Amino acid sequence: MRNLLLILAMIVIVPGTCLAAAARPVVFASYAGDAEQLRHTLVLVESIRTFGGRFAEAPVRIYVPSSLLKTQAKLVKRFAPLDAEVRPSDAPADARAFPFSGKVFAAARAEKEAKGGASILVWMDEDTVVLAEPGELALAKSANLGYRPVMHRNIGSLHSEKPDAFWSRVYERLAVPETAVFPMKTVTGDATVRPYFNAGLLAVRPEHGIMKRWSEAFATLYLDPAIVDMCGKDQRLGVFLHQAALSASILRWVPRGEMAPLPEAYNYPLFFKEMYGADKPYDSLDGVVTIRYDVFFKNAPPDWSKKLKGPEKNVSWLAQRFEPAGGEKKGADTKLRYKFRSGGKPS
Repeated sequence: MRNLLLILAMIVIVPGTCLAAAARPVVFASYAGDAEQLRHTLVLVESIRTFGGRFAEAPVRIYVPSSLLKTQAKLVKRFAPLDAEVRPSDAPADARAFPFSGKVFAAARAEKEAKGGASILVWMDEDTVVLAEPGELALAKSANLGYRPVMHRNIGSLHSEKPDAFWSRVYERLAVPETAVFPMKTVTGDATVRPYFNAGLLAVRPEHGIMKRWSEAFATLYLDPAIVDMCGKDQRLGVFLHQAALSASILRWVPRGEMAPLPEAYNYPLFFKEMYGADKPYDSLDGVVTIRYDVFFKNAPPDWSKKLKGPEKNVSWLAQRFEPAGGEKKGADTKLRYKFRSGGKPS
């Protein structure tokens, strides 16, 4: 009886001490739009569990369309032994004509579900692998956003030139102040652009609603007749509209002093030269924390692992999981990957 009273007193003095666990430092989340991407996220989860260091046991949540939970039930069950959850998330019907819409709204849902239960939500694309403890993702107290720039210019707006009609409209619709714009160099160094944030790796504080505002900005743009017209005339604009929405919403709502650029060791674009013609090779894992492999393993040469430099434990781990294999079908909510599969480059 005395022990029971002592326990009750502790609960009164420190609310929730015995009723709920303290907020997790980090929660990882990703989105899989189809079976192929879901298989990729299995590798992502395994890499966190293997190389995540103090984050190796952090919660991992994979968001998928509701339909995928039924059609890929066997695949979904493979996440349980890795202590990872697969959760449903569906984009609004009017958004689904635009690529990556599922990812945008899943990120907002992940943020909402992490609020109050995690200090940091780490959002990663499914083609990510963690190779070392990602300590910088546990943001400093002064930061609310950890980010990496895009790999190359693509549809980005050159900082040295006036924004084109597309970016002018994006900034206008999302009320981006000119004073918020600053120069940002792409990862491969092919251009200095107006801020163009990579949507494949973001660390945010859930209570600040950065992902929610991303989804709202995306809706504002895909419902705008002028934007829709421009996307219809240039396929690339439609494909990367989600990333333009992310960039503009960050500029609108996140002060630069609250942004924390992550080191080059994060979101490292593995074999980017082979895929998209970068000026230098990206074939060394020395010091690398997380990689992005994009479509490389869909059309990889059989000796790719022999050309990869870096710690043997990382090289062999990747080699065991990405042996050349054919027959996988292209997903419906992916990047413009077909061009690389046929040996070409993205326009």
